[in-house]
Amino acid sequence: MKKHLIKVVLSCAVVMGSFSSCKNSSSSKNVSRATGWKINAKEGGFQYNSDFKEQETPPGTVFVEGGTFTKGKVQDDIMHDWNNTPTQQHVQSFYMDETEVTNVMYLEYLDYLKEVYPPDNPNYANIYKGALPDTLVWRNRLGFNETMTNNYLRHPAYAEYPVVGVNWVQATQYAEWRTDRVNEVMLEREGYLAEDTKYKVLNGELDGTFSTEAYLNNPESVYGGEIDSLQGKQKQDSINAFAKRSSGIIMPAYRLPTETEWEYAAQALVGTREYNNYRGRKKYPWEGDYTRNGQRVGRGDQLANFKQGKGDYGGIAGWSDDGADITGEVKSYKPNDFGLYDMAGNVNEWVADVYRPIVDDEISDFNYYRGNVFMKKAIGEDGKVEILEDNIVYDTLPNGKIVAVNLPGEIKEVPVTEEETYLRTNFDKSDNRGFRDGDPGSSRFFSRFSDEEDNQRMYDSPQHKVERNDEGELVRQYDESNYRTSLINNEVRVYKGGSWRDRAYWLDPAQRRYLPQYMATDDIGFRCAMSRVGSKSRTKKTVRHKKAR
Repeated sequence: MKKHLIKVVLSCAVVMGSFSSCKNSSSSKNVSRATGWKINAKEGGFQYNSDFKEQETPPGTVFVEGGTFTKGKVQDDIMHDWNNTPTQQHVQSFYMDETEVTNVMYLEYLDYLKEVYPPDNPNYANIYKGALPDTLVWRNRLGFNETMTNNYLRHPAYAEYPVVGVNWVQATQYAEWRTDRVNEVMLEREGYLAEDTKYKVLNGELDGTFSTEAYLNNPESVYGGEIDSLQGKQKQDSINAFAKRSSGIIMPAYRLPTETEWEYAAQALVGTREYNNYRGRKKYPWEGDYTRNGQRVGRGDQLANFKQGKGDYGGIAGWSDDGADITGEVKSYKPNDFGLYDMAGNVNEWVADVYRPIVDDEISDFNYYRGNVFMKKAIGEDGKVEILEDNIVYDTLPNGKIVAVNLPGEIKEVPVTEEETYLRTNFDKSDNRGFRDGDPGSSRFFSRFSDEEDNQRMYDSPQHKVERNDEGELVRQYDESNYRTSLINNEVRVYKGGSWRDRAYWLDPAQRRYLPQYMATDDIGFRCAMSRVGSKSRTKKTVRHKKAR
């Protein structure tokens, strides 16, 4: 009986030992907890970056930890716009440029386009030209501003001033270009590209260029198909010859921030402990209800660059109130509690959203954004994604400006179809800019706002038609109707923040205005943002683990 009992105990110990062994082996970061198979084995199989810690801060940005806040405002609606009534929103963590994009940053973009896509090449003529800021925005019928017209963009005296004269379309294209350039650096640093590959494109040693999405979907297509000769030290390991999304090397895309992100970042509630501020009572990106510094050091100094009164853009000579008459050099004022500069004043800033007077928080109070146009990658007959080589698509904006929709080497994208949206509950079409705002389901009196030409229009805005004929001549057909009642449509975008031309009223982060996406002014600039992947916080995760122990 004792022997039998000993055998049972020993067998149990063996079984428990085997389970323990399995547990120990499966807990290894390079052993699958699902199958027990090896991960990242030299023999092949599943390859994954099991050493990934967290997303690093992208160049030029600061980390903005997400959270809840009251979007909109509950005070000083003297304009009676009623377009920013308060709603409770939650924002995921993201990264945002610490300053507006400056002239020197944008000039780097222009120089790249000019070198890689020479304007004297007929195929590329409108790529560089379409990206140029409109320097004529400085002109005034009754003002002498030719100094800025001729010098503001390119003179080194204005290098660290925010770029202006850039429309919304150009700003989004800059963000796309920046994404590719930063990912080139990341791949080069991690050994997936040979050192200084990026400069070979500029020097004309390579015919093609780099596109992030093209690299991820068809790496053999980048750099004009010469990627094999441009690989770095990772080429020694044939399994990891190309980086994938699972490598953790590729950065998410730079983009314009959504209005909700921008307003949340500007308020910077992370630095306040006053309950009223969380309820939408914070008036400026800094503490207090005044535009002047109340602290001991610098008491009385203005905290932003804005118009103080009629004919007063900077104060009296010798003791200037804000140190600038037009735009000012970035980082001239203290940052807010997120480390962001000039979130009030200096220049207004484009955000991603299509403008509507009402924020529909009944549908979404999480990462609210109006402007989604869902696209998919075009697949060719060979089953691979279609890469646009020299077949550049241009778009003629309503003001006659021609911009490139895509650059050579990028992936062709097409709208999603009913086949992809069939029986889906979260979306049913590609273009959602007018969702619940102009369709029959969102208006009891929809028929009053429709017309014979387009019975899906909620806002009776002008319908211009500007295009180029077969001879390349610009044909302008402007809407001359006397019965249009609004300027709101799906091509108007929100801008926020106040500028050197604006009174203090517009410095409130909740204030919002709109402008057609193809127009530019001398007081609107932009800054880029990037989504954070992974954990909400960079530090609290570790703290929680320590507390749990």
